Amino acid sequence: MHQSLNLPPAQLKIKDNQIWDILRSKYYKLTPEEWVRQNFIHYLIDHLGYPKGRMVSEYQVIYNNMKKRCDIAIFDDQREAKVIVECKAPKIKITEDTFYQIAKYAHTLNASYLILTNGLEHYCAYIDPENSSINYLAEIPVFTNL
Repeated sequence: MHQSLNLPPAQLKIKDNQIWDILRSKYYKLTPEEWVRQNFIHYLIDHLGYPKGRMVSEYQVIYNNMKKRCDIAIFDDQREAKVIVECKAPKIKITEDTFYQIAKYAHTLNASYLILTNGLEHYCAYIDPENSSINYLAEIPVFTNL
C-alpha cells in the first residue's frame, strides 16, 4: 500500500512496482518521489485545470553548466516555462534548501510560479519581476488564474 497524500485521490495505473506517467507515456519505477509526482500531476490536471499538453515531467534545466531536471514544468501558449514544480518524497521535509533548489530552476527558466510539494505539504510562490520579490500564495492557483 502506498502512503496517503494530502491530495484528492487520483486514477493511477500501477503494475509490477511501476507507475504510469501520463505525460511521458511510460511506466516508471514506483519510488516515493514518483508517487508524489504522479499524484500531483493528476491533481493539477483534474482539479486545477492545467492542460496536460502544456506539462512536461523531468524537464531538463542547465544551471551553472550542469544538467539538472525539474520534476514538472508547465508552459504558457508562447512555450515559455510558467510554473516549475519540485516533488519530494513524503518523508523529506520541505526546507529552505529545497526551496532554493527550485528557485534556481525557476530563475534559469524565467518561470513566474514555484510549487514545492512532498505530497503532504504544498507551497506555492509567485515571483514578482517588477519588485524583485517572491510572494508566497495561500493556495495553488487554477490554471486560468496564472
